[in-house]
Amino acid sequence: MDLRDLVRLRKAKDRMDREFEQPLDVPALARSAAMSTGHFSRSFKAAFDESPYSYLMTRRIERAKTLLRRGDMTVTDACFAVGCTSLGSFSSRFTELVGESPSAYRARSHSAAAAILPCVIKVRTKPIRNEEAAASNRS
Repeated sequence: MDLRDLVRLRKAKDRMDREFEQPLDVPALARSAAMSTGHFSRSFKAAFDESPYSYLMTRRIERAKTLLRRGDMTVTDACFAVGCTSLGSFSSRFTELVGESPSAYRARSHSAAAAILPCVIKVRTKPIRNEEAAASNRS
């Protein structure tokens, strides 16, 4: 992979970080990186070890966890606030990454988190894919 491709992929990744709540999809991201959809997806996975869709959904779930910890937003509102358009897909992905449903996560007390620095919370609550969880359990 050449350096120009890496720069374009990094810009697309940065865009997902900034605009996760926007209606982004892989073809639109590929166009903004001046790549075909297939090449963009393969290159992104090779560069970042995660598909563009998976990366975007992880960012969305991270933000949804923050919104749900506050307790003043419904699961449906959090789903749409982070850019998801399907409550079912959001709930499935949330449960897969977090290990509990969004409603169970929202209902659980997060009062202890108020005394912890936000940067520590972000690291400790980062969603992980099932493969990563299984690998850490084997260690």
